[in-house]
Amino acid sequence: MKDYYKILGVDKGVSQDEIKKAYRKLAHQYHPDKVHGGDEQKFKELNEAYQTLGNEQKRRQYDQFGRVGGEGGFDFSRGFDFGNFGFDFSRGGNFRDSGFDVEDLFSRDFFGFESAKSWEGREKRGKDIAIDLEISFKEMAFGAVRQVLLRKNNVCLSCGGSGGEPGYGDEVCSLCQGTGTIRHAKKSFIGTFSTLQECDKCSGKGRMPKKACKTCGGIGIMKGEREIRVVIPPGIEDNEAIKLSGEGEAAKGGIPGDLYARIHVKPHPVFEREGKHLLMNLEIPLTDSALGAEKRIETLDGELPIEIPAGVDSGEILKLRGKGIMVNNRERGDLLIQILVKTPKRLSKKARELFEKLKEEGV
Repeated sequence: MKDYYKILGVDKGVSQDEIKKAYRKLAHQYHPDKVHGGDEQKFKELNEAYQTLGNEQKRRQYDQFGRVGGEGGFDFSRGFDFGNFGFDFSRGGNFRDSGFDVEDLFSRDFFGFESAKSWEGREKRGKDIAIDLEISFKEMAFGAVRQVLLRKNNVCLSCGGSGGEPGYGDEVCSLCQGTGTIRHAKKSFIGTFSTLQECDKCSGKGRMPKKACKTCGGIGIMKGEREIRVVIPPGIEDNEAIKLSGEGEAAKGGIPGDLYARIHVKPHPVFEREGKHLLMNLEIPLTDSALGAEKRIETLDGELPIEIPAGVDSGEILKLRGKGIMVNNRERGDLLIQILVKTPKRLSKKARELFEKLKEEGV
């Protein structure tokens, strides 16, 4: 007696879903149409095992009696009988009880070729394009607009992508007779399968222009340069990408792909970014730290005055509100100024005397 569980490589107590997964994996591996690894005899054994274990009622009989209804399994000598899998054509083609999925049988993943269902309704799409844009630190903070010149496939401006000469109309495709599909037959040891594939001549539309466009030669797309406007929002992060839908490569009989512009922000010699805020260091002499002072500093908005309070310590942060990075096109962060007190390395005689007096006062 054959051990169907061993043939499928599963334990006796596994679920129906696990049996189905094991069968699909092995059937795909040993299918006779495979150039490498195909094994017709092994494939027959797999189908025989799955016909029994894939049906809960037959599985119970097999577990109890070691066989099903006096039959040892699937008989390939009599041809491929869909009835053995519980396929009821009288009820619209639904598999019953066995757990066998008809879409599995005719899918690309199962037998290695594409069925009509797998591409039906799928719209053609052009390739995506990725570019790199370098912007200044100030453009990052406030936003910018860049014009980029790209050479790519574009929709023909004369025919709008239809491929037909304007004013001549279209007609039924002579190859597919208006169906948009072409039927192909694929032979297998279990029979001949017919599959539907998209018509190459009309790209699945079923109709063709009566006269080809003079500009693009009926293709509907043309290679050429196109200037694209890239709007860079304020506050964009370094290495962030902007998606421009429909600005990628055009596709014959389909929709264009997308353009992805990856932004690279040049570092600033003074400012560092911390979220929506800017951070800078301001070095001041010891006297300004002790007595206070007014300084003018360079910001993204130009030169601005800043008050250094008396007694400020090195490392303290002064804040200029609303002088940071623009976010949401209306709110700005702050400019955070870190004070660095510069200690003199050499003192003149007079300066030393003054410091000695300060020392005597305990300053």
